Amino acid sequence: MGEALLWGALGASSLIVAAEVAFAISLPRMLIGLIMAFGVGALISSVSFELVAPALTNSETWKVGVGLAAGSVTFFVGDRAIAHLGGGNRKNPAGSAEAEPGEAAQSDGTDGEAGDSGGLGIALGTVLDGIPESAVLGMSLVGGGGVSVSLLAGIWISNLPEALGSTVNMRTAGWTKARIRLLWWIVIAVSGVAASLGFALVDNVSGLSGAVIQAFAAGALLTMIADEMAPEAFDRSRIFSGLATVAGFALAVWLTSLE
Repeated sequence: MGEALLWGALGASSLIVAAEVAFAISLPRMLIGLIMAFGVGALISSVSFELVAPALTNSETWKVGVGLAAGSVTFFVGDRAIAHLGGGNRKNPAGSAEAEPGEAAQSDGTDGEAGDSGGLGIALGTVLDGIPESAVLGMSLVGGGGVSVSLLAGIWISNLPEALGSTVNMRTAGWTKARIRLLWWIVIAVSGVAASLGFALVDNVSGLSGAVIQAFAAGALLTMIADEMAPEAFDRSRIFSGLATVAGFALAVWLTSLE
C-alpha cells in the first residue's frame, strides 16, 4: 500500500506544477486545449487496456457492464452535487460556463459569499476528479507487476490543464497563492490515499469482485473524460483536438507495449 500511495501522489504531482505555471505565465488557450486533448487520448487508452480488458478476462461481460454503469452514475451524481456548490466550472479559466471563448469572468473576488462558495466547489470538485484516477493507479499495482507507465503518464498529463484552469478560477474567486498551494498539496495527499485504497480493495477481494471494482473505476473515469475533459479540449483546440487525442492514445498504447 505504501508503494501505491507514493505512485498516487506522483500522478497528482502535476497539479502543483501546473499551479506554479499558472502563477508565472498565462498559457495560450490553444496550448491548454491540446494538452487536455492529449490527456484524453492517453486516459482512454489506459482505461481500455489497464482496466476494462483485464476485467473482461476475469469476469462475465454483464457484470463488467454493471460495474461500468455504477461507476458512471456515481461520478455523475457526485459531479452534479459539486456543481450546485459552485464548482461546476472549476476547470475553465474563462471563469464562467456561459462566457464566450477567451472572455474572462467579471469578478474581482470581493463578493466574499460568492467567492467562498465557488472556492469550496472548486476544492471539492478537484478532489472528486482526483479520487477515481488515483484509485485506478493503485489497482494497476495489484499482482506485483509494477505501476502502469501509460496510466501514470495519462493521469499526470490530464491533471495539468485541470490545475491550470482551476488555479485561475480560484484566483478569480479571491484565493491567495498560499491557499491555492495548500489545496493542491492536500489533493496530492488525498490522491495518494485513494491509490492505496484502490490497491487494497482489489488486492483483498476475489478476482470476480476485483474485476467489478476495476469496471466501476473505469466507468467513473470515462464519465469524467466525456463530460469534462473532451468538451473542454475541443472548445480550446477545435479541429486539432482529434489529432492531439489520437497522439495521446498512441503514446499510451506504445507505453503499454513496453510493460
